[in-house]
Amino acid sequence: MSDETAMPGAEIPLDQHTAAPRHPSGDEDPNLTHSAADLEAVFDVPVKIAAILGRARMQVSDLLKLGTGSVVELDRKVGEAIDIYVNDRLVARGEVVLVEDKLGVTMTEIIKAER
Repeated sequence: MSDETAMPGAEIPLDQHTAAPRHPSGDEDPNLTHSAADLEAVFDVPVKIAAILGRARMQVSDLLKLGTGSVVELDRKVGEAIDIYVNDRLVARGEVVLVEDKLGVTMTEIIKAER
């Protein structure tokens, strides 16, 4: 029997180059999770993260009238989840939190990517 096939109860073969578990068909098994070390190659890739508290529409004339202390009404209510975008793609919803004297965001729901 070749090392490309596996019998029930046999060990799952590893890819010789990446040591990633493979499916008995020889493909990498998409159901197995990877460790943080497997992602090390992308740790230094910069991403743009935005936490959207809400949105507002106004005319330019109204925008120019805004000054220090002006209040802009947003389309969200207090306590409503905020949207978290990574590279302009919605990836999660969350809540605003106070950490020491700084504002932060905690994720409460991960948005599954549509394909």
